[in-house]
Amino acid sequence: MAFNLAQSGAAAASFAPSTARRVAAPDSVTAQRNAYQMPSLRLQRREACKPSVAPSRPAMPMACRAHGSKARRSGVPVFVMMPLDTVNKCGSGLNRRKAMAASLAALKSAGVEGIMVDVWWGTVESEGPGKYNFAGYMELMKLARKTGLKVQAVMSFHQCGGNVGDSVNVPLPRWVTEEMDKDQDLTYTDQWGRRNYEYVSLGCDAMPVLKGRTPVQCYTDFMRAFRDHFADFLGNTIVEIQVGLGPAGELRFPSYPESNGTWRFPGIGAFQCYDRYMLSSLKAAAEAAGKPEWGFTGPTDAGGYLSWPEDTLFFRQDGGGWDSQYGQFFMSWYSQMLQDHGDRVLSGATSVFGSTPDVHLSAKVAGIHWHYGTRSHAPELTAGYYNTRHHDGYQHIARMLARHGAVLNFTCVEMRDHEQPQDAQCMPEGLVRQVAAAARAAGIGLAGENALPRYDDTAHDQVVGTAAERAEEDRMVAFTYLRMGPDLFQPDNWRRFAAFVKRMSKSGSCREAAEREAHGVAHATGSLVHEAATALRC
Repeated sequence: MAFNLAQSGAAAASFAPSTARRVAAPDSVTAQRNAYQMPSLRLQRREACKPSVAPSRPAMPMACRAHGSKARRSGVPVFVMMPLDTVNKCGSGLNRRKAMAASLAALKSAGVEGIMVDVWWGTVESEGPGKYNFAGYMELMKLARKTGLKVQAVMSFHQCGGNVGDSVNVPLPRWVTEEMDKDQDLTYTDQWGRRNYEYVSLGCDAMPVLKGRTPVQCYTDFMRAFRDHFADFLGNTIVEIQVGLGPAGELRFPSYPESNGTWRFPGIGAFQCYDRYMLSSLKAAAEAAGKPEWGFTGPTDAGGYLSWPEDTLFFRQDGGGWDSQYGQFFMSWYSQMLQDHGDRVLSGATSVFGSTPDVHLSAKVAGIHWHYGTRSHAPELTAGYYNTRHHDGYQHIARMLARHGAVLNFTCVEMRDHEQPQDAQCMPEGLVRQVAAAARAAGIGLAGENALPRYDDTAHDQVVGTAAERAEEDRMVAFTYLRMGPDLFQPDNWRRFAAFVKRMSKSGSCREAAEREAHGVAHATGSLVHEAATALRC
């Protein structure tokens, strides 16, 4: 997800955090990476990577030749996120059909591997339980196939709207919110009684609270309906299923909601464990630990959404409750509840897609990089990531994903430490390294996203360095670019983006060579890109 800091420029934009692969044995990251590329595409990349010198072109700079001598045979495929409102609210068709056709054609011409699209639960199953309308998404899949683009389909079981970057409003299905209105403990709840309708509380995962079905059954039935409806596209056009596991599609608690100004960067957020289902689980865990007095509430000294760690007794560096026996118990329980939720939903996804050839699962983890330099890592803790100076929380998440052969999709890949506000001890580069190490240790692939739209070379250089210019075993399996829109198709932005795609796909080609190719792409697609930009603004 993204945050509006009311600032401009690349550095200001970088302050914010976010929003193919086979279900196979998790001991082969290289196999997962190669599975993204259909044979014909692999051949094209091998041919593209062969050195060639055209007499009509200027000589390649010495630095570029030296760098190019280390060019690798395969790169990182780039996907592009579609607009949030790609499909209209009733689900019957595409918004801006003309723009979609021109945009996809332009992306294909730039060497993009495919697109990512949110398949909204609130759109598809809006008319009632088990009544699915995929008509608009079918139109998109046909267009993608015609254009020759692959598709990453996101099973979006969360609400769209209420956070910066959410340009449209897609609530949960009406019949779901009706049940949440009747029993507000189906919503995530903080210690002040604030209810959050972004995602059904994981505390009731196994309870038949949604018209006789459990939430996990609803998610699994939705994915099964998707599989059956798009059977002819799975494995050839649709190559990835990203399974939504929480707000913004991320495996986390909604600890930093921006709606109504509840949270602002870089606040630490707040624990979301005060609905009666979560409290019932906490009570049982405390009794099992022989500490029943710990089971009545979460930490009461953890500050508020806008607090900083040192403002609180629980998160302060010296003597904070996070490092006490109680704090360790609570954080272990809170984070385990989140991991168990991911495990349950991914088990459903594996049962649906696990036997489908060339369809690959992924799950998204949020890039919570602010206050990362502190000992307690407070914002990560409130989100459910038990990651402190003494405890690596991402290893446990990666191992859970490995059980399902799922790739770990991570954001904030474009950020640099020095671009962030130093007083908030933001360390996105260190966080990305830690998550990458966890994925590597678990034997799963790591994919990436940028947290905010960035069209500048500085952000592109950071992504290329983090994702592509690495040894084969450390390279990301894919990168998804946020987001397709009129700004992407502005001439300068489009030229830089085309160069970025070339650099990613060739893993080792230098910027100068990629820019020369990008000029050709920009010239050849000028009218198409203009048409796309104009139509998207309508």
